Amino acid sequence: MVLNMDDITAKDRKMAQRCLDCPVCSHARKKQRGLAYWLVKNVESGLCPYCAAYERVYGKKAHEA
Repeated sequence: MVLNMDDITAKDRKMAQRCLDCPVCSHARKKQRGLAYWLVKNVESGLCPYCAAYERVYGKKAHEA
């Protein structure tokens, strides 16, 4: 589902910023391997609301560089 820029709320942007600041997600995006990458790729993306907001705002998964 592709969202228009109008569909992204300020709350989504604030939650996505929290994902950007998250040490686990940041490490996964930077290294693209290891336990943090596996965790974000397989577990957090379905459970973490901040990772979901990151995907809505930036149009890519929380573990993708």
